Amino acid sequence: MSQSLDIDLLRSFVAIAETGVLGQAAVRVGRTQSALSMQMQKLEGIVEQPLLYRTGRGVTLTATGERLLVRAGELLRKHDEALAELRGKQLSGVLRFSCPDDYAVVFLPYLLQSFASLHPGVQLEVMCAPTPRLHELLARHAVDLALVSVASTAIGADVIRHEPLVWVAQRGGAAALLDPLPLALGSPDALDHLLPKQALEAAGRAYRLAYASSSLSGLVGMARSGQAVIVLTRTAVPDDLQILTSEHGLPDLPSVGVTLACDRDEPSALTAAFAAHVRKFLPAA
Repeated sequence: MSQSLDIDLLRSFVAIAETGVLGQAAVRVGRTQSALSMQMQKLEGIVEQPLLYRTGRGVTLTATGERLLVRAGELLRKHDEALAELRGKQLSGVLRFSCPDDYAVVFLPYLLQSFASLHPGVQLEVMCAPTPRLHELLARHAVDLALVSVASTAIGADVIRHEPLVWVAQRGGAAALLDPLPLALGSPDALDHLLPKQALEAAGRAYRLAYASSSLSGLVGMARSGQAVIVLTRTAVPDDLQILTSEHGLPDLPSVGVTLACDRDEPSALTAAFAAHVRKFLPAA
């Protein structure tokens, strides 16, 4: 008896391949880890080949898994496009979306790719800027929707996820040992500039501002040079840099909330659809 590739199995497989971790993939597709494992066993039975290597650090794809990933992406895009069209949900037009640099690096690839597969007729225009500048753009209706940072304690904020702020420096470097502490921070009115200074002042740790920039690449470059300590969201820390802790004489930093802000009270159908997409997928990204 011939067997077919099930769309739900393929969607779970792609989630595992993209995250590399069963727990994260399970959250994305709304299943338990055990249910996800059973799905992969069923899929491997259908293709009659192993698809995943299980390791202590997660999962990786076999050669067959790599080939299936390409095909699965194509099949899912075609499936989702057809379903959206049949349901009359095919959207078109231009959406102007903005977010800070660190969110763009971590979240944008999956968010944009997955939305484009559902609505290929939509043109997405993306701009990156610090949160204070994004609010200015929204006020001028220069963008339709923005992913912004808020204090985790902000009252009434519709927080989609929380991002811990961390101290970051050259791996094995001595910048954290200097007195005063040399800092490279973002825009003066942004949370990733204000909160670290407040934490250092509360801890009585002397510091000096060695560099200020709204450019993520500029801040990362300063950290890599060994000349300064920077502050990033944990998910945006490059692998070659080191996260510093209280062992390095630095106070703990708070988390920031990630939320969406729209340029008007009644957004268009396109803006509302992308906002719903972000709220659905960002918590598991």
